[in-house]
Amino acid sequence: MMNRRIFLAGSALTLAAVPLVMSIRSTLAAAGSFPVTHTADEWRKLLTPEQYNILREEGTEYPGSSALLNEHRKGTFSCVGCDQALFSSETKFESGTGWPSFWAPLTNAVGTVRDTTLGMVRVAVNCARCGGHLGHVFDDGPKPTGLRYCMNGAVMKFRPVSA
Repeated sequence: MMNRRIFLAGSALTLAAVPLVMSIRSTLAAAGSFPVTHTADEWRKLLTPEQYNILREEGTEYPGSSALLNEHRKGTFSCVGCDQALFSSETKFESGTGWPSFWAPLTNAVGTVRDTTLGMVRVAVNCARCGGHLGHVFDDGPKPTGLRYCMNGAVMKFRPVSA
């Protein structure tokens, strides 16, 4: 049975951690300067709540929830925040993770930053134009790069190649 002292100490630690996590997330979103910038209120008007959470607060979508997961046409995947072309369908592959995955971004389309949130060391991927969080990159992908860009489909839009 939990006593009052343990409950209060646990509550205090939890409340203390929230600003730290939010501070880390704000730092990741603000890292660097980008050609496309908006205030938080402007971003909220431009994006859905889910897109804002992912793109501006480094959130993530539920695995298997993105319509882009099963997008197999030829075309380009772009950032919903600024329309930056990010990935070609030529580099998309089925990773089995529940998120759209690519083995390479388009040239100069994305940036990366070390992400130590949630007690893990990962590499976060951001849009090079607006700095928005897109997902993470891992070194367990297919040839030729060996990389897996595991992206949140909610913050990308797909443009098929015109026939």
